[in-house]
Amino acid sequence: MLSEQLLSILACPACKTAVKLYKDQWLVCQNPQCRRKYPIRDGIPVMLVSEGDKYRDTPEEELDAVES
Repeated sequence: MLSEQLLSILACPACKTAVKLYKDQWLVCQNPQCRRKYPIRDGIPVMLVSEGDKYRDTPEEELDAVES
């Protein structure tokens, strides 16, 4: 699980908007135009734009079914 302190400084690398934690497995950009979602693997956020692009059009409620 990511600490609140770390979450408070993380931002989407593409648009620099804050991200929110989703089910302890994803970081979701809060910019509605960006819509990137970044997986957390082995407790480490994968904050690469290319990674966020993969899940851009995946609704949050479907992220559970995605193999991150």
